Amino acid sequence: MHGARPTIGDVARAAGVSKGTVSLAYSGKRPVAEETRRRVFAAAESLRWTASSSAQALATSRTSTIGLVIARRPEIIATDTFFPRFIAGCEAVLAEAGMGLMLNVVTDEDAETAAYERYAAGRVDGVILLDVKQGDRRPDLVRELGLTAVMLTAEAPHEDDPVDTPVVYTEDAAAVGELVDLLVGAGHTSIAHVSGPLRYVHAAARRDAFVDAMTHHGLRPDRIVEGDFTAASGRDATAALVDRADRPSAIVYANDVMAIAGLSYARSSGLRVPEDLSVTGFDDSELSAHLSPGLTSVSTGSDVRGAVAARTLLAALGGDARRPVLVDGTVVVRRGSIAPPSRH
Repeated sequence: MHGARPTIGDVARAAGVSKGTVSLAYSGKRPVAEETRRRVFAAAESLRWTASSSAQALATSRTSTIGLVIARRPEIIATDTFFPRFIAGCEAVLAEAGMGLMLNVVTDEDAETAAYERYAAGRVDGVILLDVKQGDRRPDLVRELGLTAVMLTAEAPHEDDPVDTPVVYTEDAAAVGELVDLLVGAGHTSIAHVSGPLRYVHAAARRDAFVDAMTHHGLRPDRIVEGDFTAASGRDATAALVDRADRPSAIVYANDVMAIAGLSYARSSGLRVPEDLSVTGFDDSELSAHLSPGLTSVSTGSDVRGAVAARTLLAALGGDARRPVLVDGTVVVRRGSIAPPSRH
């Protein structure tokens, strides 16, 4: 409309940022990159827009809500027990604080960015970053948007890494090493690994731990198949490993969903578990204890992870910049899916 007064949305589009970033640039409540601030001010001047009290309120008001964006396909979320347990842990802490959780499930990077931009426009007070990737762009994104964030990862930050975003971490490597120790102790020397997508830090950490443990025992870690955490990928990876004459005698899976599908495929192929093939999982889903045989897995305390992540974020919102927080409670749960290898 000709002659219409410019809006904060017009300024955001002209500057190439979100409305939340525009309001943050004017309020000064949270840091905005200097180059971004200059771009916002230049766009506002060219449009002859001035910040109103309602625009600044986007940045200064509290919503009593925490945001969580999960960038996974719905079928993965539906079958992986980590997510509901993690969310339950978050909710327990937030409920005590009189707060709630806003959840968005997205399937591509553009939708993910849009979700964080909506959060920054005043919908949430802070965010929890899950499924951290190699070279993850989100810490920089949420920092530019002015969102307080906490990041959950599977390994401690390196000492020389910048710690701009509070980190909650677990130690998955020790548990994977213990699984390999159990298999080697039972007599296995031909052990394979079905990993998760290696773009994720936690999948790569588990793969690296497998390689280190095998090398420590003087064994070759050369049977690694990358899956995607789905049952279908677990089945396909298992087929690729066992449908050959030199099949491994044991497989370490990066999650229970793939392990259960792999166990089912092996049995349908005529292999006995654990006599012909030992298997282990990760995450200790409820179903794992009720299989025949029960699946040896790793209990990750995902509800505890959620609770610690939420508490750490609440502390950050209160101005408490903490050092990296270790979540204790990753435990190997031994069941009947490991046995000495059979003699061919």
